[in-house]
Amino acid sequence: MIRRFIAVALFVVATVSSQTPPSLPSSFQAKTIHSPEGADIFVRWGGSGPVVVLIHGYAENSDSWAPLAADLMKDHTVVVPDLRGIGRSSKPADGYDKKTQAKDIRAVVTSLGYDKTSVVAHDIGNMVAYAYAATYPDKVERLVVMDAPIPGIDPWSEILQNPGVWHFNFHGPDAERLVAGRERIYFDRIWNDFTGDPGKPDEATRNFFAATYAQPGGMRAGFAQFAAFSQDAKDNKVFEQTKLTMPVMAVGGEKSFGALQAVIMRHVAINVREEVVAGSGHWLMEEQPAYTVALIRKFLDGPPVAHTVRSSAGDEVAKNASLLPSRNSSCWETRVLEAPASAVSRPFF
Repeated sequence: MIRRFIAVALFVVATVSSQTPPSLPSSFQAKTIHSPEGADIFVRWGGSGPVVVLIHGYAENSDSWAPLAADLMKDHTVVVPDLRGIGRSSKPADGYDKKTQAKDIRAVVTSLGYDKTSVVAHDIGNMVAYAYAATYPDKVERLVVMDAPIPGIDPWSEILQNPGVWHFNFHGPDAERLVAGRERIYFDRIWNDFTGDPGKPDEATRNFFAATYAQPGGMRAGFAQFAAFSQDAKDNKVFEQTKLTMPVMAVGGEKSFGALQAVIMRHVAINVREEVVAGSGHWLMEEQPAYTVALIRKFLDGPPVAHTVRSSAGDEVAKNASLLPSRNSSCWETRVLEAPASAVSRPFF
């Protein structure tokens, strides 16, 4: 029994030690750019060709894009900032509404000497990317959003009733005190709840990202992303009045947002392509990197294709979307009544 225990322990140690945290290509240049909106944004960029901006989400930072950046840099210029308050960007007291952060991104793009770009985003990055595309529609050639809601955009009110998004309302000084020194425990709950593979993200990746948020002011700034949702919802209601016209690809993990991602984007854009990554939960770059990278590359490099929004079907989907508890009490699913088959019954966080 003792020998078996020792053997298992050694195997676990060897497995963890063989893992390495994600990292952008070492050839990328790096600098910190001051945004007129009151933040210093750390950015890395490299490669050559059409410019693509990658905007990361919560519980991660810009290094989460390592697989995609390594591939795209072969024939694209890849620009990868840390959002304000996250990673190596500054952590100001305010400015975490996504409209302000879109201006941070614009400052990065123009300071590097670029103008029009494609934008790829995940999680809270979706919200910043939508604000960016809505604010600067003539500067975004193609937009990819992956696996997250948009505050104020249907079915936002139903999503807020989902107990799985408890972390949307977990912020403030008391939350900071509760999490201090326990950042890894807090993030494990989020990583575990929203993954389709219990082993992803792996241990090295979890330790790396948790350490970045454990920096002074890191959790305060992270929580501020959620505290701004009410303002984001108001801003997005205004943005929604003018639909995006650039090609949009809405990607959902099969075990997370699934086809609901496209349902959301069809409220705000007229040319939406729907993609669902089989077997994946929320953490697409960690769970299904090769497939997701290939999907994004095909969209960015392929000829423009019109994906006409089925407005009546889309309205029906949004109108009838409801949240029902799944068999797993820690996970909920969206059920769309009288909706197209492609949008029916996808679990999401």
